[in-house]
Amino acid sequence: MTVNLYSDTQTRPTEGMRRAIAAAEVGDEQRGLDPTVNALQERVAELLGQDAALFLPTGTLCNEISIRLHIRPGGDEMYLHRSSHPIVAEAGAPAAFSGAMIRALDGDGGMYSPDELEGALHAPGDRYAARSRLVCVEQTTNLGGGRVWSRARIDAVLEVARRHGLRAHLDGARLMNAVVASGEEASSFASGFDTAWLDFTKGLGAPVGACLAGSRELIDEAWRYKQMLGGALRQAGIVAAADLYALDHHVERLAEDHANARALAEGLASIDGVAVAPEEVETNIVLFDVADAAALVDRLAADGIEMSRFGPTRVRAVTHLDVDRAGIDRALVAVCDALRG
Repeated sequence: MTVNLYSDTQTRPTEGMRRAIAAAEVGDEQRGLDPTVNALQERVAELLGQDAALFLPTGTLCNEISIRLHIRPGGDEMYLHRSSHPIVAEAGAPAAFSGAMIRALDGDGGMYSPDELEGALHAPGDRYAARSRLVCVEQTTNLGGGRVWSRARIDAVLEVARRHGLRAHLDGARLMNAVVASGEEASSFASGFDTAWLDFTKGLGAPVGACLAGSRELIDEAWRYKQMLGGALRQAGIVAAADLYALDHHVERLAEDHANARALAEGLASIDGVAVAPEEVETNIVLFDVADAAALVDRLAADGIEMSRFGPTRVRAVTHLDVDRAGIDRALVAVCDALRG
């Protein structure tokens, strides 16, 4: 049996979730008549402390519609960590769809500092430079290793943004992992952002869906882009029901994924040829380095263990509800055998 640590997007619906899908009450989502979609939107708006929310098929669409909402014609620039999803995994969409200039910021664990942001901004009225416009935070950091932006660090970054009149966007792909790891409320993490979103297809284990939240004015405009990009749906309650089920049943259990990730990191630390920092594993993502990441990932795949590689030495393993502690133990044995081989 495969132990799939490739990503937490690899989860399959549980039996309870399948029953919720089968029993979903549905209607025409485009006309606002799907009661399950409407219930999900209302719940996410409340959860994130925003006025309104919009159901979307993917988190990438949440990011790209949000960027389009904030970026104006004429050379606006957005600021985000260089390892964040819109830079590394959205096919150049900020430039293609919104015409955004991108300033990639540095920082450990996928997090930049307020000083790094301040130092990257352009002087107002400088006609030679792009116009500073949008600040983005990824919670948790994906290629930063699942690290959690603290509320204090967010406050410091948003203070810079407010002082310079910038918009702010929260990429909440793994927001609930941050909530469980930190004890902070989702609404607290989303506070101060003009747009924020929550994904259901990662640690929460749903097959489809994300939800973007913001002011009613911004969400009304987001609906236009949802329609424009082909994201408007019909009887979408069958997938929204899975997302509601995930909020009811799969949030607290994220702590199990975090414990499994820490166990994986601690086990990897004891294997010769692996460089890993278990103390930096805060949620469900483990990054580690080996001499040849491609060779290791290929050997593991042949043994039924799936991980992903990023660069010549870096490997990523992500825990989720389809991987238990026995799977972690099996993965550790496989890594040890592959490196010894």
